[in-house]
Amino acid sequence: MRRADRLFELVQLIRGRRLSTAEYLAQRLEVSMRTVYRDIADLQAQSVPIEGEAGVGYRMGAGFDLPPLMFTHGEAQAMVASLRIAKPRLDAALALQAQSALSKVRAVLSAPARAAADSVPVYAPPVGPDEATLARLERLRLAAESRRKVHFRYVDLKDQPSERTVRPLGCFYWGAVWTLAAWCEAREGFRNFRVDHIDALNVLEQHFRDEPGKTLADLFRLAEAEMQARDAATDA
Repeated sequence: MRRADRLFELVQLIRGRRLSTAEYLAQRLEVSMRTVYRDIADLQAQSVPIEGEAGVGYRMGAGFDLPPLMFTHGEAQAMVASLRIAKPRLDAALALQAQSALSKVRAVLSAPARAAADSVPVYAPPVGPDEATLARLERLRLAAESRRKVHFRYVDLKDQPSERTVRPLGCFYWGAVWTLAAWCEAREGFRNFRVDHIDALNVLEQHFRDEPGKTLADLFRLAEAEMQARDAATDA
């Protein structure tokens, strides 16, 4: 990698995170920590407002901006391939925004990069959830973003019906179905619900706040701990 390209990538990495250690930056750039320290010092000397210090971490100061990004052929191809795969599986509003974003990116690509992006031989059939499921997905996604509780009827895989009031935390796609990860107030625990098994969905006016033990981060930690326990049991 040319030094100019490395400096540009270094700036991108720092501005993309709240705090980046020299070790993290060195690993991402595949250089030594000494090189990272030297590059940061050079950028600071050129008035790039990088704040922080060795042993603590670095962040970008407020008000710093870069000119429009220049994408490599591979990056442009990755964006087009990702959209082709994702678009049939996203709710209508999100799919429309994704298409709009890609159009803006294509508009600033060089002609060779745009041609490379459009010709990437990666496709996905237009097979995804039905319109009713995607409509529920959009409502659940927006409820999770706005931290609003939802109430719905649910039929599990054993055809057992129930009514739930939950805190929607995130929507997950598993290659065939969408699920909602939530904190269920009836069960007082995390639960996953297939979106296509949800009925009579009602987004409530009641908002919720993140509470210890009930957040998406807590769910991820619990899932990781369970996975590690299974791996340990398998190795034993």
